[in-house]
Amino acid sequence: MNSDPSQHLAPDPDDHPIRVLVVDDHPLLRDGVKALLDEQDDMELVAEAANGREGIELFRMHNPDITLMDLNMPDKNGIEAITAIRQAVPEARIIVLTTYSGDVQVLRAIEAGARAYLLKDLLHKELLETIRTVHAGKKTMSPALAAELAEHVGDDSLTLKEIDVLRLIAGGHANKEIAARLSITEETVKSRVKNILSKLSANDRTHAAMIGVKRGIIAL
Repeated sequence: MNSDPSQHLAPDPDDHPIRVLVVDDHPLLRDGVKALLDEQDDMELVAEAANGREGIELFRMHNPDITLMDLNMPDKNGIEAITAIRQAVPEARIIVLTTYSGDVQVLRAIEAGARAYLLKDLLHKELLETIRTVHAGKKTMSPALAAELAEHVGDDSLTLKEIDVLRLIAGGHANKEIAARLSITEETVKSRVKNILSKLSANDRTHAAMIGVKRGIIAL
């Protein structure tokens, strides 16, 4: 039990604990969250889900105050799960937990309706404060993530067709293979590659793929 009174205010006896659902496909991460919440008088873990589909079902069942959501999971990813939950309950308060700091991932999560975005390596340091902040009706983001977003404000985004090409480039496919897979001409592929390199300020195809992964535009 945390005995440091500076960590958080004592809960009002008339208040209910903040009810939390965690959705993540890594058991160790879920165990870590549970251990943190078990030490708090004003929070309780009401359910755990191992994928997005299960997370949606458990949200409907428990209607938690806060949902902690991973992004990269099997059987519906985090963005799909956030979208489905928010369509059913627009006021749902969701915090994204992820290892990815790419600005595109952050924007997708925010656009889907996430109220906070927390890197997993900051879990022990920032999770409890983030939960309380979002439960109070506020939004929050770490300075590092805010800086990442600010760095790319005004960038010309890749089109969906260009993202398809970039994903295949990252998979090691040559232009001829990309053309065959996407049922387009090699000239069209070359044109899209040129646009990709320009928009990402990349030196070459490999560099473009690395930038795409780092920024969360594509996933390997």
